Amino acid sequence: MDVYLPIANLAVDGLVIVLLGAATGILSGAFGVGGGFLTTPLLIFYGIPPTVSAASAATQVTGASVSGVFAHSRNNGVDYQIGLVIVVGGMLGALMGAGLFNLLRSIGQIDTVINILYVLLLGTIGSLMLKEALGSLGILKAGGKTSAAKRRHHPWIAALPYRWRFYRSGLYISPIAPLILGLIVGVLTMLMGVGGGFIMVPAMLYILGMSAKVVVGTSLFNILFITMLVTMVHAFTTQAVDIVLAGLLLLGSVLGAQFGTRIAEFAKPEHLRLVLGMIVTGIALRMVWGLTIRPDEVYTVVPL
Repeated sequence: MDVYLPIANLAVDGLVIVLLGAATGILSGAFGVGGGFLTTPLLIFYGIPPTVSAASAATQVTGASVSGVFAHSRNNGVDYQIGLVIVVGGMLGALMGAGLFNLLRSIGQIDTVINILYVLLLGTIGSLMLKEALGSLGILKAGGKTSAAKRRHHPWIAALPYRWRFYRSGLYISPIAPLILGLIVGVLTMLMGVGGGFIMVPAMLYILGMSAKVVVGTSLFNILFITMLVTMVHAFTTQAVDIVLAGLLLLGSVLGAQFGTRIAEFAKPEHLRLVLGMIVTGIALRMVWGLTIRPDEVYTVVPL
C-alpha cells in the first residue's frame, strides 16, 4: 500500500511504516526507551531524509510514551516528582536544540551531524550495555553481578547542594542533577528525534541511583512531555514534521507499547538489557557502514 509523504516528498509502503512503529512501541514498553533511536535510523535506511526522519520520529515517540506511561502508572511505577524536574530541564534543552538544529541546517551539515551523533552515542551506550548485561549473566567475569552499591548515586551527585527528597525513587539528592539530565536529553531529542530513554534509563539507574521499579515508567513520563514540546518546536521552526509519516508510526507504536509492557513484566531484566544492547550496537555498526561506503550517486542535481 503506497502512501505519499508530503514533507519528505516521496511515496512509501504504509504497512512497512506501521510495522516499524509497532517495533518502536514494543521497545518503549519493554525497556522504557522512547524508541526514536531505532525509528530515526531505520527511516533513514528506508530512504527518508534525516531531517524529516528526526522530526517525525519525535512525534511518534510521544504516542508510544502515552501508552506506556498509563500502563506503568497502574503499577505505581512512575515517580512524578523527579519526573517533573527532568521535564523542566528537557524543555530548556529542546529550545537550545532548536537553535542548534537551525544553525546546522543553514550551513548544510545537519544530516551529517545527525548520523555522526547516532554512531557515537549508540556505539558507546550499546557496548556499555552489552558489557553490563553479559557481566550480570556471568558470561563476562569482569562484570560479575551488579551490586546494590552500583545503583547508588554518583559521588558528584552527592556533592551538589539544595537536596530534595524524592520518596518514590528512594533518593535524597539535589534537583540540579535530574535538571541537567533533562537538559541533555532535550537537546538530543531536538537534534536526533530520539526520546532519550536509551540515555535516561542508564543515567537514572547508575548516576542518579533511582529505584529500578520506577525507572522505566518515569523515563516514559519524561519522554512524553519532552517529545511533545520538540514536536511543537519542529512544527513552528523547522517545518520538518511529516504528519502522514508520524500518523503511520503512531498507529503501530501505541499498540506495540502495550505488548512491550507485558514483556517487561515477565522477562528477566538481564535478558532485556542484553537484547537492547545488541540492538543498539547493531544499529550503530550499520550507520558506520552507511557513512563510509561510496554512494551510488555522488552528485545530485536539484532543479531550481
